Amino acid sequence: MSRPEDTLPPDLYYNDTEARKYTTSSRIQNIQASMTNRALELLDLESPSMILDIGCGSGLSGEILSGVEEEDGGPHIWVGMDISASMLDIALQRDVEGDLLLADNGQGVPFRAGTFDAAISISAIQWLCNAESSEVSPTGRLSRFFNGLYAGLRRGGRAVCQFYPKNEQQRTMITGAAIKAGFGAGVLEDDPGTKNAKLYLVLTVGGSEAEGNGGDITRVVKGMDGVDVMDARRKHREKGRRDIKKGSKAWIINKKEQMERKGKVVKASSKYTGRKRGPTF
Repeated sequence: MSRPEDTLPPDLYYNDTEARKYTTSSRIQNIQASMTNRALELLDLESPSMILDIGCGSGLSGEILSGVEEEDGGPHIWVGMDISASMLDIALQRDVEGDLLLADNGQGVPFRAGTFDAAISISAIQWLCNAESSEVSPTGRLSRFFNGLYAGLRRGGRAVCQFYPKNEQQRTMITGAAIKAGFGAGVLEDDPGTKNAKLYLVLTVGGSEAEGNGGDITRVVKGMDGVDVMDARRKHREKGRRDIKKGSKAWIINKKEQMERKGKVVKASSKYTGRKRGPTF
């Protein structure tokens, strides 16, 4: 069975027919409710918060946010953004409580810095790994999205993105883009090794060490005895930033990454990148 992302862009795939079919499916409703509640559990919000729902669709996850009881830290105020006009039209017909915005996540998150306390995304960000033309870079779309999300969250804010990567390369591409944007990032997998496996990318603004979690971004090892969190990036931070010589391979790769973050299409690096050319005759 082909994945929806491999057939059409989301704004075309989720037309009026598909949007209504998606919203009225009891199976989809149950899955969405389960994943949204899991995302809220990982956000660990103790008081009513301003939440951004990324790829909100017809508002199935937003209804869960609005329905959180006061003793559980709710109810929350939320804003939903989605690229499908058909999905948002159904959300309006269903009279959801959140505000809605028609926008492409791959073009960034168009809100003032520090607007949101938290953010969730259910089954949406894997769409950013697909490019409809050679002029569009999946890396650039992911970079614009995570940079905009980082700016839109307040200091100490958290985001949880449930996603379905096509393969390990997509998983690495998504998590790498989040880390480049400045997030502290951790990936949690529920029911690993089964067809019901679900990945949650847990992000923090300010990093885990600032919160005193010692690298436990997802907080799933909190309270466990004899468990330590290994952060491979820590040793690189301890070494400090070395001076990069202009024209060196490291300098060229750094420039390429800057261009990718701006959405430019750049050639892949190879073993020849940065090598000096010999004299020509």
